[in-house]
Amino acid sequence: MTADRYLLPRALGRRPVPGGLPVAGRLWAAAADRLSRSGPALPVDPSALPEELAGRAALLGAPRPPFAGVPMDRPCVMGVLNVTPDSFSDGGDRLDAARAIDDGLAMAEAGAAFLDVGGESTRPGAAPVTLAEELRRVLPVVEALAKAGCRVSIDTRHAEVMRLAVAAGACLVNDVTALTGDPESLATVAELQVPVVLMHMQGEPQTMQRNPTYEDVALDVFDFLEGRIAACLDAGLSRSAVAVDPGIGFGKTLEHNLLLLDRLALFHGLGCPLLLGVSRKSFIGRIDTSPAAKAAKNRLPGSLAAALAGVHRGAQILRVHDVPETLQALAVFEAVAEAEADAIG
Repeated sequence: MTADRYLLPRALGRRPVPGGLPVAGRLWAAAADRLSRSGPALPVDPSALPEELAGRAALLGAPRPPFAGVPMDRPCVMGVLNVTPDSFSDGGDRLDAARAIDDGLAMAEAGAAFLDVGGESTRPGAAPVTLAEELRRVLPVVEALAKAGCRVSIDTRHAEVMRLAVAAGACLVNDVTALTGDPESLATVAELQVPVVLMHMQGEPQTMQRNPTYEDVALDVFDFLEGRIAACLDAGLSRSAVAVDPGIGFGKTLEHNLLLLDRLALFHGLGCPLLLGVSRKSFIGRIDTSPAAKAAKNRLPGSLAAALAGVHRGAQILRVHDVPETLQALAVFEAVAEAEADAIG
């Protein structure tokens, strides 16, 4: 890829557009911008892209195969299942393994495609836990849910937790450090040949919200994730085994988060499924400054609005705390979008 290789699809819809740009095999862009580090965004004709953008357009448009066994031709939901005392929203709610298992089964029954089990909080300012404690928290939950037929993701940045969780039945690794937090993690995932979600985070949980700075947040995050995908491919993983997450709220200001959400469709140019995690995050409370929104559990309306903004831009996986509510909102959004496409047709 050459400089200024960033292609941002705009005006996305469900119906094929003559002269338009296919996006992830399920959407069409009626317009596109070429983004640059050296100047403003410039509109480009999707039907007559410059030659140097042909490779990017091919990655952007290709249909996404199933990820960890889940079809990517329509949005799905990943339920958050934190087995921690200190997560930003639900810390302590599921520290008891039996409660976590029951809640996970309820999420799966409601329609969650994945259950993301985590035993170490990565909220801003969170302190790390010992490997033994993380394993004690997550392994019984992973094993029970996997035995019940649930598709379990292990949310960890530690290679040994990845290995033992997969042995216990996890089918997916979700790493907030994009396999950089442990020198053994990339080799471990490649050896296990398990799908992985690569997330962007600037800094560490203890320090990431201390004046996060970017040259261009969307392009910086894009470049980081592209580099991590390349590392996974070099290690022996296939592109179909990789999903990406721009890391809303992880080393980003409110402005950074909003710019990433606006330019979310840019990340389809990486050729991988796109996961979006906005559920209950603090940026919602910075937009809604009412006293109620200071509490993370009171941010459901904002979570749904941000999630649907992401789906409109093509996000395939929504990582959420409120599974039934998100699925209902998603069902209505999808029904309206499909009705609009049928009416135009």
